[in-house]
Amino acid sequence: MSHYVSRLGRRSPSSSARPASSRLRLGHRRPRRIAMLSVHTSPLHQPGTGDAGGMNVYIVELAQRLAALGIEVEIFTRATAAALPPTVELAPGVLVRHVDAGPYEGLAKEDLPAQLCAFTHGVMQAWAGHRPGYYDLVHSHYWLSGHVGWLCAQRWGVPLVHAMHTMAKVKNANLADGDTPEPAARVIGETQIVSAADRLIANTAEEADELVRHYAADPAKVAVVHPGVNLARFRPADGRAAARSRLDLPQDALIPLFAGRIQPLKAPDVLLRAVAVLLDERPELRSRIVVPVVGGPSGSGLAKPEGLQKLAARLGIADVVRFRPPVGQEQLADWFRAASVLVMPSYSESFGLVAIEAQAAGTPVLAAAVGGLPVAVRDRETGFLVQGHDPADYARVLRAFADDPSLSARMGAAAARHAQSFGWDRAATATADVYAAALHTHRRRVRTTARHG
Repeated sequence: MSHYVSRLGRRSPSSSARPASSRLRLGHRRPRRIAMLSVHTSPLHQPGTGDAGGMNVYIVELAQRLAALGIEVEIFTRATAAALPPTVELAPGVLVRHVDAGPYEGLAKEDLPAQLCAFTHGVMQAWAGHRPGYYDLVHSHYWLSGHVGWLCAQRWGVPLVHAMHTMAKVKNANLADGDTPEPAARVIGETQIVSAADRLIANTAEEADELVRHYAADPAKVAVVHPGVNLARFRPADGRAAARSRLDLPQDALIPLFAGRIQPLKAPDVLLRAVAVLLDERPELRSRIVVPVVGGPSGSGLAKPEGLQKLAARLGIADVVRFRPPVGQEQLADWFRAASVLVMPSYSESFGLVAIEAQAAGTPVLAAAVGGLPVAVRDRETGFLVQGHDPADYARVLRAFADDPSLSARMGAAAARHAQSFGWDRAATATADVYAAALHTHRRRVRTTARHG
């Protein structure tokens, strides 16, 4: 079975049905041009802060690879500054369109549903300037975009492909202490989109199962496409020593890294508490441990933007923790290379792109066994998966890296090999096949409707 695309069977991950590619040898045509919707976060924004994260990386990389396959992509996103140009060419064949919808600054994601009408109006204005049939398909990302995509697809007479990225019911079932539940309006909205979409793209078989279980998705409409990693950017390159030198990190240190948005869902506090447990047990390690936290406050973490720094001080480990702002992808790759292990104690992850990125750079991953992380990480081969969020469990794994300095290199080599199967080219080809299947089904439905007028 294809590693990248499958249709969901009624149950059992091992029976996730036939690969889409086997159904596409019948001459199903790919779209020429698609409208891609990302209402709440722009692909031009810096990942790791605000609402920008893995989805931004996903959209940028996927759009560029689709364009390389001959599929033009126009990405519609909300304008967040008056000075932004109406359109920006992200890459040949990829255009970002900024849509005016609500105030440019200070608008929280929770307030965006009230601006969906304005956003839809902006998308329709752009479409009205083109000939009929300009867009062959709509691909929406996240539930806010899904509602716009639903209307656009119906108005244009084209299929809607939707990617959830995260689901309210799944997040609410796995909340961190003190985190804010997703509102009922989002649950209702997601349910409507699942019903309306022609195809749903899930990151993993588990996510596909969750769509069926929690949202009554039609299994025949669900395709599993694993996200990819930029293998040219995230690679071992010149190794750990060179990366540590560039980042001014000690060569012989144990360096457990957190990289991502700082919010309860991502659980960076679990790493800090684990380090505190480790140093209580092994105080001699204090002189050779550095704990970088690379990222900015996001989501409910914005309510306490300095909460993690204060926690480090209360735990007595502020001297070993280094807080760094979000960085570009090239420097992020260096942080991965420099680390002994990437730590991802998340409460929920639809996939966890940074886990694959770190492994591609030659670094093992210590992660919570949630969401797509068991797909991204091979337990005890390319990293370690932990059940739950007890800091003592994470401290035990960190102790293993401290006691065996060669462990990071051995697992890192296996991690780099594992990541090679997650290239974006393959993910884009699989996504294009999903588009082709959606177009084929849509045309067949239109012809049937016309015959029975």
